[in-house]
Order: sequence, then structure tokens, then C-alpha cells
Amino acid sequence: MPSAKLVLDSAFALAPVPRRLFGSFVEHMGRCVYTGIYEPGHPTADAAGLRSDVLDLVREVGPTVVRYPGGNFVSNYRWEDGVGPKAERPRRLDLAWHSIETNQFGLHEFMDWAGKVGTEPMMAVNLGTRGLQDACDLLEYTNHPGGTYWSDRRIADGAADPFGVKLWCLGNEMDGPWQVGHKTAAEYGRLANETAKAMRLIDSEIELVACGSSNSAMPTFGAWETEVLEHSYDAVDYISLHAYYEERADDPLTFLAQAVNMDHFIEDVISTADAVRAKGRHRKRINLSFDEWNVWYTEQFHGDGPQPKDRPWVEHPRLIEDEYSVTDAVVVGTFLNSLLRHGDRVTVACQAQLVNVIGLLRSEPGGDAWKQTIAYPFEQMRRLATGQILRVTATGDRYDSAGYTDVPIVDATATYDAETGRSAVFVANRSLDETAGLEVDLRDIGGSALLAATTLHAGNGQDRHTTNRDDHTAVVPGALKNARLADGTLSAQLPPLSWTVFELEARRS
Repeated sequence: MPSAKLVLDSAFALAPVPRRLFGSFVEHMGRCVYTGIYEPGHPTADAAGLRSDVLDLVREVGPTVVRYPGGNFVSNYRWEDGVGPKAERPRRLDLAWHSIETNQFGLHEFMDWAGKVGTEPMMAVNLGTRGLQDACDLLEYTNHPGGTYWSDRRIADGAADPFGVKLWCLGNEMDGPWQVGHKTAAEYGRLANETAKAMRLIDSEIELVACGSSNSAMPTFGAWETEVLEHSYDAVDYISLHAYYEERADDPLTFLAQAVNMDHFIEDVISTADAVRAKGRHRKRINLSFDEWNVWYTEQFHGDGPQPKDRPWVEHPRLIEDEYSVTDAVVVGTFLNSLLRHGDRVTVACQAQLVNVIGLLRSEPGGDAWKQTIAYPFEQMRRLATGQILRVTATGDRYDSAGYTDVPIVDATATYDAETGRSAVFVANRSLDETAGLEVDLRDIGGSALLAATTLHAGNGQDRHTTNRDDHTAVVPGALKNARLADGTLSAQLPPLSWTVFELEARRS
């Protein structure tokens, strides 16, 4: 039986848990917006056309920030099409996803939705087909109090108070040849810098994210970040990262190890940003916004059905509606661990996407809505990771796969909140068929109480491919009954292929 031992000590804290680490993403793509969060006529729709069943699930999952409106969609989007009377809003071709955009859901609808679910909006501007002036117009519309053309337009459109959006993306994946308005690093770096400077003249309190590489396999990775930041370092606050992973060639052990790649990706971008800082003798440090990440079965997306040019132009077609399994949930748990253990520099992250499109949630037009398996690790970490991120000292058994060597079978992170005395330990067992023994030395945060131990795994005749598609509660966390806490040591037997969370309360002096 594989085993692992963890040592936790509150003296070895990495950084405060960044609350924006638990973000998500709403893009005008497929059914994320239309029949996802917005469906007038649905039995649960409110007066604004928002699906109340989905609203309730989003509140439970609790994303702390939501990026909008894209994504590839933003690079040929005219934001002003989505404001004003709905009857006057134009129908447009969405070039990114070969769809018809009706513009019945736009900026005001999104801000209303964000307020109802209690999340912070993260807006993206179009630096593909538009540019600096359009970004400034949108910022003036959203954030300026009044007395100018665009702010008065907002007031006339029904929002007397500014929206006060503070977090902004300067375009999306501008390194990608697939992007409408794709640019070289020099072209984008200059544009990002000048746009950032102009936007700060309108609102000096905004935070700005420059586009990094679309993924670490891009041929320009590293060189792109270097050149973009050499142009824009002092004008921006973050550089972005995007990554999607999938199981290939029936190789679950490599798939389960993909957080190793995420770790390396993050560390490479940190090193690159810090090298630019040193070379340019800049004083501040650039943080990372990992504002697109998830499991995405891209081979299935590109291999099934007609290619975009062969599809008819229709409203909100079904696109990449992946059904997530037990295996996917465990992998997503390891991604969350990767983000958390780098939370000193990754201070914004957005799971992509929230509903239907590779979503935490699924919904059917006119029908029901449910949580996918991957929603549970996300919801648990968002709720329980508070206070400080601890540096986890770990020893234990490892394995090799076709894609990786020396992979820890047990992957873990932990947090400790001195104000509440609560700590949380997040653990994945990557073994497909073996229980893993776990010991956690809690040292000076030794718990007087184990408040809860829950685990998500395949049980009761299920297998690693079980999803929540037909039975919406088939895969949910349940009690781990073998966990014990004695003399400052937590011990447990982790089921094969599982995601387990321990909630503890420290002794009070």
C-alpha cells in the first residue's frame, strides 16, 4: 500500500490565501450564457431572464471573481451592441465560435447577474478588431460617475451608479494565430502598454492583466512573455496563463500527473517575469492571472462533427459540453492544489467555464441544472481555504508514467487561519487501484478536533468514468469514516483515485 507523510507548521506560511484564486469564466460561447445562466421563459427564470436554478448553484459553488465576456469571443466583440433597449440591439456574426450573437445578454445583464451571485466582475477589452479608444470608451461607460458621453449613456441605459469594475484583461490570447486580430509580441506589447496607460488616466485604481501565452506548448512561449513585459511591465499588474488538459491514449496515470505540468508552467512564467524585472530594474513584482484552466477534451471537440466553416450560423450551438467523471474531479483537485501552493504569485485564477461549456455546472434548455463532478473540489477549496497557505513538507511513494517520472502518489496542500483556529488539508490519491495511507503531523497547529473528513471517489459499483449526467448526485463527497486525530497526528486511509478534504480546529490556549 502506498503511503505519504505530511508535516504542517504555521511558522512556515507561504502567503495569505488570495480570494480571487477561486474565480470562474463566463464567455459568449456555446450555451454558457444563453440557456446557461440566461433563459427567459425557463420555469425558474426571474424577471431579468436569469435562471434561478443556475443562480442557486452558482451561489453554492461560489466563484469569487468571474471573467467576461471572453475568451476568443471578445476579440471581435462590440460591447455597445449589448447595451440599451434589447429590441434595438443588433444581431452579429461571432467569428470566434461561428455563431449568431443576439446581444440580448450584455454588460448590464452581466453586472446584474454578478450582483445576484455575489461575485466580482473581471472584464476583458477587445484588442483584436478594436483597440485603445474602444477600451477607454468601455471603461468610461462602466466606471465614470457621469457628465460625459459614455457615462451618461450608462445612466440613460438604467445604471445611475458606476459599475466600478477594477479588474481588466487587455485582450485575450493575442499570441494565438486562431485569434481574430492576432498580433506579434512586439505589436501586442506596445498596444497593451499604451492601452493600459490611457485606461489608468480614466481610473487610476484599476488592475490590468496582460496576455501571456495561450499555453506552455506555444512555440513562442517564454519569448512572448519576455517581449510583452519588456514593453508593458510598469503599466500592468498581471501576466496571464491559460492551460487545458485531457486524458490521451487511455493513459490515466499521465493524465493524473498533469498538475506537474501546471506547476512547471507557473514557475517558468514567474521566472520569466522576474528576469524582466531584474533586467529593467523595476521595483514591483508582476503577479500571475491563471484566468483559463480546466480539463478539456479538445481531441473530441475537434474530431466530432463538422468544422466551423461547415456548420450553419445559429444561435448558441452546443459546443464542448464535456461530461466530467470521477477521474476528472481528482485531476481538477490537483490543479487547485497547484494554484494554491503558488498563491504567493498566482493571485487571480479562473476555471473555464462556469456553465455548460467545459463547465462546473450543466443545464438543459427548459430543463434542470446540476453540478458536475469537478464542481465539488472547487467549492470545497473556495469555502475552506482561508488564512495562510502553508508550506507542506511531504514524503511518500511516487510513480512513473508515460509522460512523467517521480510523481507523488499523494498530492496535498493545506491552509491555516489563526483568527478562527481552523485549518484545512486538501489531498488527492492518484493511485487508480490502491488505498493510500496518510499521516499528517500537525505540530503547533495540532487539532483538538477533526471537524470533518470527506472524500470523493468511485464507490457503490461505480468506476472512474462515472459522471453526474444521468444521476445528478452520483458523484458527490461523502464522509471518510476511517480518519483519526490523536496526539497531534491525523491518520487516514485514502480510497483509490480520490479527492479528500480534512477540516480541523486548533487547540485554544
